[in-house]
Amino acid sequence: MAEWLPEIDQWRSEGSPVALATVVNVLGSAPRPVGARLAVTEKGEFAGSVSGGCVETAVILEAQQVIRTGTPRLVRYGISDEMAWDVGLSCGGTIDVFIEPVEASE
Repeated sequence: MAEWLPEIDQWRSEGSPVALATVVNVLGSAPRPVGARLAVTEKGEFAGSVSGGCVETAVILEAQQVIRTGTPRLVRYGISDEMAWDVGLSCGGTIDVFIEPVEASE
């Protein structure tokens, strides 16, 4: 993982479980493209980005749940362009985010 996000290796070496969220689909406009990633620890520390504003916070909370359960999940977030500014987002659109626990290296 260190090739793109060294925080993952650091957190894991400290014994912190980590979940990885990845944007897997974008419909309409979105602040981050497919492939954007966010790593999250059980304490809520994070590195990277999959969106911004309230969506990023929601993904962090979902990632903490994935760490607790060990069960990956696919989540969808969407909002119209007209409503985006009202909730603190730079644009509307829909993103699908796959969140999975980071497994130990072999």
